[in-house]
Amino acid sequence: MKLIRFGEPGKERPGLILPDGHRVDVSGFGGDYDEAFFGSNGLERLARWLAKEERAAPVIADTVRLGPPLVRPSKIVCVGLNYRDHARETGQAIPAEPVLFFKATTALSGPNDDVIIPKGSTKTDWEVELAVVIGRRASYVEKHAALDHVAGYVLHNDYSERAFQLERGGQWVKGKSCDTFAPLGPFLATPDEIPDVHNLPMWLKVNGETKQSGSTKDLVFDVPVLVSYISQFMTLLPGDVISTGTPAGVGLAQKPPRFLVDGDEVELGIDGLGSSRQRLRAYR
Repeated sequence: MKLIRFGEPGKERPGLILPDGHRVDVSGFGGDYDEAFFGSNGLERLARWLAKEERAAPVIADTVRLGPPLVRPSKIVCVGLNYRDHARETGQAIPAEPVLFFKATTALSGPNDDVIIPKGSTKTDWEVELAVVIGRRASYVEKHAALDHVAGYVLHNDYSERAFQLERGGQWVKGKSCDTFAPLGPFLATPDEIPDVHNLPMWLKVNGETKQSGSTKDLVFDVPVLVSYISQFMTLLPGDVISTGTPAGVGLAQKPPRFLVDGDEVELGIDGLGSSRQRLRAYR
């Protein structure tokens, strides 16, 4: 299944993209895509409901805004330097263990919403990433069982303000958590939609010019390793998001560096997970 949420910001309702491409409202199912949904076999229950109610589900117009495809989770855990070419372009060694940091959940936005360049920003940057959504509570999970805890996958642009991240002291979270800096979607794809999550081409363009072109086959630490590893340090709750890192081509590593300014347009995609587009707007 391909899960979406649609409507005005803060008023989104649950929906689905059907195999024929139509978008339908599944509010009649009786719940949104939140921790309770994922943690109570919600995907299986939704599939059973859909088998009976699909024809009666209202169609969603193509002009209706898409929001993040899940309700704000308890946490967004990000993985740094998880592609060899990205580590090289930043002049850093390939990590011996996953590099973890958090992104504030208030950064979540819809896949095609405007991204606001933060007040005082001079180095807003882009990062196309595969994100993993947790489907079952995970604590001290073994690698061989890790994928049993995955509800699905989603496209994420891990926007970063590099001056906040690298020049202001402390941890990376300051440069990662600005409002609108975590557009997710257009949809959450359940694992059956993705034959091989470790062989997905990915790309990102700025104003039509390709800046990133990579594949999840080049992950340093793959999805089972990440789910298992992170669960050794914290309990992952249903609906939590793990963003798995970005390939080479970020603005920081351009020669000279290229950062985003008011009016820029960023478009990105991952095979099987759709594409998204954001317009950059200066803080006012």
